[in-house]
Amino acid sequence: MKFLLFTLEYFPFKGGVANYYTNLVYYWPKSSDILVLDNNNNQLIRKKGILRWLPGFFSFYRFVKKNKIKHVLVGHILPLGIIVFILADILKIKYTVFLHGMDFSLALRNKWKRFLTKLILRKAEKIVCANSEVFKMLNKFLDQEGKCVVVNPGAKDFNFRSLEKEQELKTKYKLDNKKILFSLGRLVKRKGFDYVILAFKELIKSGNDDLVYVISGKGPDEEYIKEIARKNIGQIWSDKIIFTGEITEEEKWTFLSLSDIFIMPARNISGDFEGFGIVYLEANLASKAVIAGNSGGVSDAVLDGVNGLLVNPESEEDIARAIRKLSDNKALREKLGQRGRQRVLRDFDWIKQVDKIYQFLTK
Repeated sequence: MKFLLFTLEYFPFKGGVANYYTNLVYYWPKSSDILVLDNNNNQLIRKKGILRWLPGFFSFYRFVKKNKIKHVLVGHILPLGIIVFILADILKIKYTVFLHGMDFSLALRNKWKRFLTKLILRKAEKIVCANSEVFKMLNKFLDQEGKCVVVNPGAKDFNFRSLEKEQELKTKYKLDNKKILFSLGRLVKRKGFDYVILAFKELIKSGNDDLVYVISGKGPDEEYIKEIARKNIGQIWSDKIIFTGEITEEEKWTFLSLSDIFIMPARNISGDFEGFGIVYLEANLASKAVIAGNSGGVSDAVLDGVNGLLVNPESEEDIARAIRKLSDNKALREKLGQRGRQRVLRDFDWIKQVDKIYQFLTK
């Protein structure tokens, strides 16, 4: 059977959704049986104009006919699900819808979108939810018992360590003899970096002089987050809170290796929430304990007291307590980090995750 992944986000596009789909195709059991139609060359969605998704309608029709596709994996319920819904009977194809988080949340925001979403989901052969939070949302919206499964993302093993690179970053950012709190992600409010800074302020007041906070990534709220640091940490903020900007894959793993604690207390802001958080798994693969916000689909990735600590993402006091708890207890940090690594290797192997999807679709 020929499958088509129909998606707006795919490598080299960055982000959790693109990562999910890129690995889905890479680890597909029969690589010759899956093709990809994506929007990396703007062939599906126009940047401007009315009915911006209309090119996707024609691209999809031609692609399915040419390649004799039998089953479509719909990567984004709106607008791509509309195209597939309309053409499914004409092209005599089945389709499965994938849901991640914000994609589904946005699809429920008004009556018209909810109507379209209901039509698309009812006609779908199967539904794959990337986390249990979306599964709960789906069941509240529409009873689809029996044709839905939860399959979390996987993670690739931490398989190298460069002592030379570690020393380079320690020297560049003055990290020698420091306890390193590390965050990595798109700089947007929902990731919770602003609340970490507010919690960090209290930790500095109580004498944690050796603690530094490294934030890696870029995003639309970068200036807002830096302003929070300037206002709350004072003149020493640039020594205590280090913004690295975007980093390479090698630098990512090196910072994870150097860090003592990984933190990202993500929160839900008007339906925009963390669907899972692959970076939590990556931190665990580096044997690091994590601190995460108890919101969205994060609880699939982080089990409180097993591989990290879950906190109220809107409480700087709760975040500060968690940081202090791990900062002051090396044995606990190491135990959570080691448990986390074992759990990721056991439960989040990409080959196993993709095989779950394949077996679900073909049984």
